[in-house]
Amino acid sequence: MDKSYIKKILEKVSLGEQSVDAAMRQLQHLPYTDLRFAKVDNHRCIRSGFPEVIFCPGKTTDQIAAIFSHLTRVSPHSPVLATRAAPDMHLEVQKAVPGASYYQTARCIVHGMPEKPLRQGIVLVICAGTADLPVAEEAAVCCQVMGNPVERLYDVGVAGIHRLLDNQEYIHRASVLIVVAGMEGALASVVGGLTDKPLIAVPTSVGYGASFGGLAALLTMLNSCSAGIGVVNIDNGFGAAALANSINRLQRLPTGD
Repeated sequence: MDKSYIKKILEKVSLGEQSVDAAMRQLQHLPYTDLRFAKVDNHRCIRSGFPEVIFCPGKTTDQIAAIFSHLTRVSPHSPVLATRAAPDMHLEVQKAVPGASYYQTARCIVHGMPEKPLRQGIVLVICAGTADLPVAEEAAVCCQVMGNPVERLYDVGVAGIHRLLDNQEYIHRASVLIVVAGMEGALASVVGGLTDKPLIAVPTSVGYGASFGGLAALLTMLNSCSAGIGVVNIDNGFGAAALANSINRLQRLPTGD
């Protein structure tokens, strides 16, 4: 359930095209539904602009399928997203929601991917190396589900800085940038020195022993000498997408939308 859905119902009541009782039946969902193992937030989209997202690790496949199915019913006009999902989880969800798609590299299950972007500004996802792709793709797919135009610039780490500099046109046309890097995490600082746009840095756990599971990249990004960089948690591609979406929602919609 989202604001546009509620607005359409109220407009029909106002114009006499729908009865108050019929509108009440459509709006009868409580703020949350108790499934015993989960209290699903039915009004997340109204408050935050996007429905509750299912974080799959720690949940059983049956629980994930039940929550996913419930969200498709209570928010029929909004996408439904599950993150960090394994292929067997997708198979179970697909039994309950046949239209659910699986994005393997991103490890995301999606129902209702927008056919075209809902926003104008481009979110550019940049990653340092191929090993960072799972986190970068999580950010990219989540941004797309949330209605943002997304471009990708992958494997442009500082060990071969010319790869980044040869593709600066991507950076210049983006409205928001997400930079994903492991090892020492220097890429965010470099990109930050090339743009005046909002930049969200995502440290990954990719790296040898002294990277401490992404802590080295996290500290580098937090201590960046490039001004204005925001940093999310280690491997948190979804968190970066949510922040990029909040920033990009401030962009003016295309004419005619």
